[in-house]
Formats: sequence, structure tokens, C-alpha cells
Amino acid sequence: MLREEITAKIDLALTDEDINACFPVMQELRPHIAEEEFLVQVRTQQATGYHMAFAHDDGEVVAVAGFRISENLAWGRHLYVDDLVTATDKRSMGNGSALLEWLRSYGIEYECQQLHLDSGMQRERAHRFYEREGLSKAGYHFVLLLDQPK
Repeated sequence: MLREEITAKIDLALTDEDINACFPVMQELRPHIAEEEFLVQVRTQQATGYHMAFAHDDGEVVAVAGFRISENLAWGRHLYVDDLVTATDKRSMGNGSALLEWLRSYGIEYECQQLHLDSGMQRERAHRFYEREGLSKAGYHFVLLLDQPK
């Protein structure tokens, strides 16, 4: 399929209105977040360095990315993508690629050496997209629920 020419503009979601406009797209990736909790949760995360960027076209949000810039011993200064999602009906049109390229440029601008993200094992279509975009699989992500016995 040929991609349509990308006309979406990418901005940081700074206002409550921008953040709320991102909710329907973000909910596709994070369905457990209720709409009435979304703004408060994003604002809480922003207090610890979280940013939200969104691609929009004619007033419609078509893709959203949540990310942070951090430093650690393993990766040095890096941009970590917490969330990356394109609206289902806007996929395979270049919107995700454009947003990922924007994140790459943002990371370079803020002197990051690497861009990282985790992706759920079930998201095979997303994995193929990431690999097409030049990302490589670098490890496994493990989790331990702290409120349950081992």
C-alpha cells in the first residue's frame, strides 16, 4: 500500500486541552486508564520528567508518544519512550514513522545518545514496525508484582 503524504503536525501536549485530546488514541494502547483519570495521571508523570508529543491533522490527534529523557549507567543520556501509539484508522500512513523521527530528533537536540522503548510481547505488528524503523531488539523486560508473594 502506498503511504499518503504526511500532513500531520507534531507538538508537545502542554495544555489540558491538548492532553485530553490525546486520550482516545492513548486509550488504544492503555485501555486500563479511565478518561477521568488521564489528565491527572499525565500531570503527575510530568512532575517527574514525562512529556507527551502528539501528531495532529486538521484538529484530529492521529498518534501519541509519551517519553522522558533520563540518564543511567547502562545507556548514558537517553530518550525513553513510555508510550507510542497511532490511531487504528491512521496506521500505515506514515504517522507513526513521523512521530518516531520527531522523537529521534528531539533526543538528538537534547544530547541523548540512544532512544529506548519496551513493547509488550503480544504487539507483533508494532515490533515489525520498530524493526522497519531501524530499532533493534536488545533484551528482555522482566517484572515482579510487589504486592504478591513470589
